[in-house]
Formats: sequence, C-alpha cells, structure tokens
Amino acid sequence: MNNTPELLATAYINHLTYERRLSPLTCKSYARDIHVLLLNLDIGDLNQVQAPTIRQAIAKLHGKGLGGRSLARMLSAWRGFYNFLIRKHGLQHNPCHAVRVPKSPQKLPHALSPDEATRLLEFSVENILTARDRAMFELFYSSGLRLAELTQLRPVDIHFAEGTIRVLGKGSKARIVPVGEYALQSLTAWLELRLRIIKPDVTALFLSQRGDAISMRAIAYRLKSRARQQGLHQNVHPHVLRHSFASHVLQSSGDLRAVQEMLGHAHITSTQVYTHLDFQHLTKIYDAAHPRAKKRN
Repeated sequence: MNNTPELLATAYINHLTYERRLSPLTCKSYARDIHVLLLNLDIGDLNQVQAPTIRQAIAKLHGKGLGGRSLARMLSAWRGFYNFLIRKHGLQHNPCHAVRVPKSPQKLPHALSPDEATRLLEFSVENILTARDRAMFELFYSSGLRLAELTQLRPVDIHFAEGTIRVLGKGSKARIVPVGEYALQSLTAWLELRLRIIKPDVTALFLSQRGDAISMRAIAYRLKSRARQQGLHQNVHPHVLRHSFASHVLQSSGDLRAVQEMLGHAHITSTQVYTHLDFQHLTKIYDAAHPRAKKRN
C-alpha cells in the first residue's frame, strides 16, 4: 500500500457513500470514527498495526470517558475500514478482529408515560410553526420514526386513504408504517399551511420558517422547548418519542415482532429492550395494586 492513511480513509468513505450508498449521516459518523483511529495510531503504515496497538487505543479512549457502546461502534467502524483495505488494497490482516471493548451496564431507554405523551402533544396551534410542530411530534409518537427518517419524508410518502407512511430507514431500506388519526389530522392541517412558505424545488415534508427543509437540530430544539412549556421537566429528545411509541404499543399488544417491523429493526434483539420497559410497567402496576407487594425504591 503506497497511499497514506488519510487517502485510504477517504477512499473508504467514498466506497460507503457511492458504492454501498449509506446515508450521509452514517458516512459522516464513519469518517469521524476513522479519524479518531488515525489520530490514536500515529503511524504512517496501516499494515504495521497489530492488535495490541488497537487495544491501547481503546483503553486510552475508555480512560477519557468513552463508554462501551461508543467504543463498540467505533471499533466496528475500524474493523470495517480494515476489511475494506484487505479487499481493495492488499492489506494482510485485520488487527481489530481479536479486540473487545469494555462492557457498559445496560441502560434502558427513557419513555414517557401515556399521560405524559398526551400532555406533550396537547398544545394549541397558534401559527404556521406550531402547526408544523404539532404534525412533527404527532408523527414521531404515532409511528416511532427516527429523527433522520422524519427529515427525509416528503408529502408523497403519506398515504391518507390507507393511514400509512413510507419511511426510508437505515441502509436505505423502505418500510410502510401505520399513522394514527391524530397525526393524520395534524398533517392535513400542516400541508395546507406548508404551501405558504415553501421555496421552489424543496420536497421536504417539514420546513423551516424560511421555507427550506428543517434541520435535525432545529427539530430537537423545538421538541425540548415544547416539553418544558408543557410541564415535562425530563430531557425530552426525538428518540424519547420513538421509545415511547415502542413501549406503549408493546404494553398494549404484546406483539414484539410487529414492533420490530414498525421500528425498522433488522434484528429482534434490538427490539427486545422494550420487553424490559414492559416489565417495569408491570412491576409498577403490581406494586400499586397487590396488598402484599414489596415496596421498591
């Protein structure tokens, strides 16, 4: 390999972008993780890197406060980078294969209660922006979307007659997700107002006040601000609505496979975390109702 590590990293990100067609957000995350790898290796030839060097880099990052989940994601990116170099640039071995990351304690996702979700969404529509926010937040909670999925939606993706929406998920995999009646009503109201501010050639469903596609950062800010206004003092971010959707549907239906399909999880293990949320719900009911229940902290 005659190319520098930086040029090889660029070639890998181009491969992810143009050949594997991963989303811009995913490619940006890979580029950031590979940059961290190169900074910690401080070596001119990637062929010289051995497993102990990778372990030292992981230990150094762990010492700086990175948790097991972040390190596992980063190591996965490094491993993919080395596999690419083996296939395309004649590298002899992958030093990441034998490396493991420190385990983090499993942290259950926070979910709103049904009453809290209702309180968050019951605010008056006073102008175009609050109409947009109502439609965004209703759709988040109604269909369990990821933030990136919401920003990619177009009006043509909504099928009002069927009560569904077409979502482009991770790996550009499309799925059809049900949309609740409240969300459909809010979307109908928003689409009428959207025509007043949209700029030419903009196809995004949700817009900024300037008529461009709204950014993910703006959505997160508006949701957090609205939660405070509605008297919810916990940190309410977009993924909280996704978690709330999943836990509430599972509590009502008990159908883990259906929740997996609606969330767009490739593996059922990603969805099983919500069974723990469901168990927490059951223990609360038990503690409140059973005369011989143990009082838990």
